[in-house]
Amino acid sequence: MPTSADPVSNAPNGLPSPRAIDMHVHMVGNGSGGTGCWIRPSAWRWPLQALMAHHIGLPLSALRENLDQLYVDQLLQWVRGSSLDAVVILAHEQVYDEQGKLRKDLGTAYVPNDYVLRLARAHREFLPAVSIHPARPDALEELDRCVAEGAVMMKCLPNCQNIDCRDRRYTRFWERMVQTGLPLLAHTGGEHTVQVVRRELADPRTLEWPLQCGLTVIAAHSGTKSGLFDPQYFHHFVEMTRRHPRLYGDISAFNVPIRGSVVPRCLQKPLVERMVHGSDYPVPVFGHWAWLQGFVDWKAFRQWERQPNVLERDYQLKRAMGFPPETFTRISRMLRPSLPAKSA
Repeated sequence: MPTSADPVSNAPNGLPSPRAIDMHVHMVGNGSGGTGCWIRPSAWRWPLQALMAHHIGLPLSALRENLDQLYVDQLLQWVRGSSLDAVVILAHEQVYDEQGKLRKDLGTAYVPNDYVLRLARAHREFLPAVSIHPARPDALEELDRCVAEGAVMMKCLPNCQNIDCRDRRYTRFWERMVQTGLPLLAHTGGEHTVQVVRRELADPRTLEWPLQCGLTVIAAHSGTKSGLFDPQYFHHFVEMTRRHPRLYGDISAFNVPIRGSVVPRCLQKPLVERMVHGSDYPVPVFGHWAWLQGFVDWKAFRQWERQPNVLERDYQLKRAMGFPPETFTRISRMLRPSLPAKSA
């Protein structure tokens, strides 16, 4: 079994000395552009989907029409007009059972690996994170293929995609990720945007085995709760960082009231040295809660809350909260090198 070592310290190709990277940006599509993406609408999720579309500057009609291209164009506009050098765009795997059988009856959305890999080849601002269920019969082959095509990270939502990371049958998959230098971004904490299949897998303690296999793991949302009645796993995440030098947490969706309640703790040493920047785009960004709780002052709140670029707003509000520059660049030494883009 691989042993623990320092995280991979290669900056992505085409991004010399990156100043800042948002490593948690979701790709979304309805297949209108032949991308293979799909979304399953539901009555109770429609208001949230409509809010997110409006928040990032898309017409509501895009959700049922040419969403694929409109989403990419808008995201590129935000990245190019921000202080960011790049964003990591996330694929979204389908749901499989423990025997590797596709569960077509489950899942809210799908974004193929080929789609994010293709986008990253076309645009230097995009770095591709693929998503592979380790129970898939072809999981190892797909992992090697994606690495060869420039994947910089692997993303999964254990509670939504039915991935129990403690399952020893996945050991070869985690070990192969270690060998390739591909880090894992795993969702932890509450989830209300996509369908939850196994609620208990939101606990960051389920990531113990991949960490023991030597994998560098980023706990998305740092185990924080999303809804009022979600379990709070943040304290478990904090305890785990003391035992696992390869465990990090991202600050994605910390500009919403509930997840962001842990900001003061995340700014304390040594925990602040384990934080990396992510926005959770297209999740809305609001600075009101941070100002009301005294995390940012009135001047910073007024300045950045009126910033129409949602990626820049999220970035600047977090800087105003006190997150140091390293929070926004730390991920660059953890990502696997990408392939150079074909166009600017």
